[in-house]
Amino acid sequence: MKQISGNKLLVKALKEEGVETLFGYPGACTIDISDELYRQNGIDIILPRHEQALVHEADAYARTTGKVGVCLVTSGPGATNLVTGLATANYDSVPLVCFTGQVARHLIGNDAFQEVDIVGITRSITKYGVTVRNREDLGRIIKEAFYIARTGRPGPVLIDLPKDVMAELGSAEYPKSVNIRGYKPNTSVHMGQLKKALKMLQKAKKPLFLAGGGVNIAHANEIFTTVVEKTQVPVVTTVMGRGAISTKHPLFIGNLGMHGSYAANMAVSNCDLLFSIGTRFNDRITGKLHEFAPNAQIVHIDIDTASISRNIHVDVPIVADAKEAITKMAEYVTNCGTKKWLSEIEGWKNEHPLTMKNRPLMGPLDIFAAINEQFDDAIIVTDVGQHQMLTSQFVDITEKRQLIMSGGLGTMGYGLPGAIGAQIGNLDTPVISISGDGGVQMNIQELATAVLEELPIICCIFNNTYLGMVRQWQKLFYGKRYAMTNLRAGALSRRTDGEEYPEYTPDFVKLAESYGAKGIRVSKREEIAAAFEEAKKNKKRPTIIEFLIDPEEMVYPMIKPGGTLADMIMDC
Repeated sequence: MKQISGNKLLVKALKEEGVETLFGYPGACTIDISDELYRQNGIDIILPRHEQALVHEADAYARTTGKVGVCLVTSGPGATNLVTGLATANYDSVPLVCFTGQVARHLIGNDAFQEVDIVGITRSITKYGVTVRNREDLGRIIKEAFYIARTGRPGPVLIDLPKDVMAELGSAEYPKSVNIRGYKPNTSVHMGQLKKALKMLQKAKKPLFLAGGGVNIAHANEIFTTVVEKTQVPVVTTVMGRGAISTKHPLFIGNLGMHGSYAANMAVSNCDLLFSIGTRFNDRITGKLHEFAPNAQIVHIDIDTASISRNIHVDVPIVADAKEAITKMAEYVTNCGTKKWLSEIEGWKNEHPLTMKNRPLMGPLDIFAAINEQFDDAIIVTDVGQHQMLTSQFVDITEKRQLIMSGGLGTMGYGLPGAIGAQIGNLDTPVISISGDGGVQMNIQELATAVLEELPIICCIFNNTYLGMVRQWQKLFYGKRYAMTNLRAGALSRRTDGEEYPEYTPDFVKLAESYGAKGIRVSKREEIAAAFEEAKKNKKRPTIIEFLIDPEEMVYPMIKPGGTLADMIMDC
């Protein structure tokens, strides 16, 4: 039987798995793999400018296409630069398979050049990680990696490839099937538990659906909307669950949690049944645990057994894939008679509508209004900070729009590379990234990748000259002591005790132009629509639009630190 090297088998395996795009950065321990990839056709190789950006690009590619994102980096610093991106994907249940180079087996443990125990380092932030010790195991391990990444609760898998293993000759066969002892993810629905939950739903006077990111991951949006309309039960979402039902739907109340809408938080605090699907109940949505949904029985559907009753004790646990469970629900549910309850919720909406204070200067609402008006279908990618929360509040997410962000880990620097990965996977869909002036600079070098790949992404930068979210906390809770948040601070401000600051650096328009992108600066409301129109004309290069934002703009409502969902600070 013909024998081939491990490097050749890896390329064969990628093709067998249907991989069309690989995000890679080369090095000494992966140069032979790079050489094999150079010899093939059919897999596009994307060369970013930093490994952290690379894994964010693969992550967003996976989120927006439903495929497994694939990374290849070298050993040592190449591998350790993946750590933040792996943790990001792990928190948000994103299927990735990341290949890392490794020194030859006889050098492992000897502090060789560019050697790290990357499997050990990432054990707690990957779904599975393994170093390939024997050439005959390579095909099986790769096959298992793709299966593990995309099944059950999806997540990142890391395969560490010693250079000598990959050079060794072995079988050219790639397995057709997977049988992993001890890993049998459950997708079927326990009908007894589900029927019990549906009886509770029917009896409840104030029922409420809570949709988390699991609904979006399972692509259950359409069937979930059917269930909502049949039952007439209102819906709140987590930030990651936004879009589970169209944000324009009359039964959608809003996001709940730290920056959730007043009506959504009040609905959770007053409901008598909280029917939750695909959420971990993290601290950003619960506030004080013992006062979360204090009057409610709680049903929890989640594919991950470990997520159920970990933070919030639930009355009816159901371990199942969200789409499978919701599809079964659709067969049984009927109208729950919620008119009185919906009227109470409408009162909360009218009492404190979700909006921002009118200011003479251009503000975020003006920008979001233009996005909502000008882009019917789009993928919106955010960075992390005030702009992220405002986007999750005010950008309409409908059947034709998708919102992606680093939700669980809150990774600054995700926005620009995320937009690149999303655009590579969705060439015919407009992709808009929304970043702060702080977050965008964490991976600004990826403008080169966007230019060279001819990607027409629109990168919106909300420039308020501060790290805005931290500044907001400092303004509200730290006596306006703006420590380490003024992005113009430096030697001059230290010399003058904060009396003088230089002009903002960088000049984002000139920076865009230096990369070969289009740069536009917007300081007035009247300029916003024209800026987006100009950006849409650039079909083969990215556009940066810098919006000059007042640093006093805040995200409201806001839950007080250590408070309950009822302890909301409203715009003042």
